Amino acid sequence: METAVSFRSSFTLTLSTHRNPKFNSASSLPKQFFGSSGLSLVSTTSRLSNCHINRSTGSAIKCSVSGPAETVTEKKSKLMRRNDIRNIAIIAHVDHGKTTLVDAMLKQAKVFRENQFVQDRIMDSNDLERERGITILSKNTSITYKNTKINIIDTPGHSDFGGEVERILNMVEGVLLVVDSVEGPMPQTRFVLKKALEFGHAVVVVVNKIDRPSARPDYVINSTFELFIELNASDEQCDFQVIYASGINGKAGLSPEKLAEDLGPLFESIIRCIPGPQIDRDGALQMLVTSTEYDEHKGRIAIGRLRAGVLQKGMDVKVCTSEDACRYARISELFVYEKFSRAAVETVEAGDICAVCGVGDIQIGETIADKDSGKPLPAIRVEEPTVKMAFSINTSPFVGREGKYVTSRNLRDRLYRELERNLAMRVEDGKTSDSFIVSGRGTLHITILIENMRREGYEFMVGPPRVINKKVNDKLLEPFEIATVEVPEEHMGPVVELLGKRRGQMFDMQNVGSEGTTLLKYKIPTRGLLGLRNAILTASRGTAVLNTIFDSYGPWAGDISTRDQGSLVAFEDGTTTSYALSSSQERGKMFVGPGVEVYKGQIVGIHQRPGDLSLNVCKKKAATNVRSNKEQTVVLDTPLNYSLDDCIEYIEEDELVEVTPVSIRMCKNPKLAKKTSR
Repeated sequence: METAVSFRSSFTLTLSTHRNPKFNSASSLPKQFFGSSGLSLVSTTSRLSNCHINRSTGSAIKCSVSGPAETVTEKKSKLMRRNDIRNIAIIAHVDHGKTTLVDAMLKQAKVFRENQFVQDRIMDSNDLERERGITILSKNTSITYKNTKINIIDTPGHSDFGGEVERILNMVEGVLLVVDSVEGPMPQTRFVLKKALEFGHAVVVVVNKIDRPSARPDYVINSTFELFIELNASDEQCDFQVIYASGINGKAGLSPEKLAEDLGPLFESIIRCIPGPQIDRDGALQMLVTSTEYDEHKGRIAIGRLRAGVLQKGMDVKVCTSEDACRYARISELFVYEKFSRAAVETVEAGDICAVCGVGDIQIGETIADKDSGKPLPAIRVEEPTVKMAFSINTSPFVGREGKYVTSRNLRDRLYRELERNLAMRVEDGKTSDSFIVSGRGTLHITILIENMRREGYEFMVGPPRVINKKVNDKLLEPFEIATVEVPEEHMGPVVELLGKRRGQMFDMQNVGSEGTTLLKYKIPTRGLLGLRNAILTASRGTAVLNTIFDSYGPWAGDISTRDQGSLVAFEDGTTTSYALSSSQERGKMFVGPGVEVYKGQIVGIHQRPGDLSLNVCKKKAATNVRSNKEQTVVLDTPLNYSLDDCIEYIEEDELVEVTPVSIRMCKNPKLAKKTSR
């Protein structure tokens, strides 16, 4: 029996149901292939769907375990599958429950003792990750399920850390794509999934948070399937396995109505649908270094998946960047990931992920190869940066008070050291000897570096973010991004107006769930996004959620005004007083309260009108006639508390952010200072 199934009159799927191990008839097909619109039977087939099955071969829809089709060559004949290991990455949009799901997987795999205290979000070990609630660095761990070792890599969900994602995808054969049961695929889902599909990886889709009251799994699966087709997924990748899960409750199942009491269905799907690593056991040693760590006792540690051969402790190896650039080293220690820690071993066989010590100058992208006949693997390619910021030494009157590292040499060494680990970042010398230009994938990418540096004791200044433009055939091109805004209907008007002023062009609008929320999709210049997050929160009274992802370079969109208000600037050095602030707050919103030291040129507030205004916030009340005048009670507004990200979004071309381990201040750039009104 052969049946053709039409998707909304757009896609056609041919099923050889008599040979299909999953389905016995067209009526037993899972709902996720048809969605709420149902299915219609047609007499002819079409190649519009990527899920077409070849009738002549008699093969049925298979799980993604089949992997991408391979041409049998003399080289391929040496390769074999290793079935006792699975290497997977977990990818998702920010806040779709990826790290919580990993927590549940680790607990159910008995990684921890029964009486061991385990904090939430185990994999987010970095302080900054815990504070922001996002994953910034990829983490390795492993579990054992039914005699199969599963190496798990938790990846960042934000596109600004795409360099991290692209590196770790080199180490795995499959991915778990975690999507929210209400929101469905979001911008960062698209970005990371596109990378995984380009690598040819198998995909298991996990619809997480299925216990939410407004969950709509049919819509989510439909949207995910359409996303696969948009991203030109192969036939095997389109035939993804769907698992419904509640990460916080540690439950999973093959249907949203019937969840098992544990994550057993998820583990079974990983083993069944994601192939083991393809290795050349008897070939010459090859391992691409995809990540590095540093240990005070062991030095630099190289992490990667062994592609071929056997790696042994004490072995002499060749470290290659290219055929011509090679050097020799000896492996001093060897580790594999077992449960939640590294375990020392004597030997690692091809297919496993391991950590190698002994090569002190190892770099990401280099290959550890056989001493005699080893050849380098292709280097890791990372997309170009789109935003740049100027870093310089601190020149404010408060320089050196709070920081440990303040010189240009300290700043230079730290920035260039970041390049060893952060492949997506670029650093170049600025116009002066004490300034540097740092380029990254987005503003968040660079602000995470700034936050890490201030916590390490560095003191410096940064300028406003600028987009990196291109010139092609004498035409100026600038980066554009896809902005997705979730906003309640009552606040939609101000948000639409705001995005329109920033040269945004709406291309989609739809209702989300049953909460009266509207989803807006815009194509907008990256310039228009600078300072947009705070403006949207203000316009929507803190209810809107903004997500962005780089789309492409396009023609220059014209001038954009990102800020309508000027700054309130301190008139002189001194300590702020309640008396001065009571009159100053009539001019706008203040950043400082009473008793705060300020210096001339420091930004102390937001002016309620365009243009800057100099204020004396340190003025003291005259002490004459104290007895004859009744003391008045001074009522001060609560000062605005701007974070590092808020400050960088706020500043304009003639302003700087002063970053120290203790404070974050804004000031006018003395080299570009405009004339301020008084």
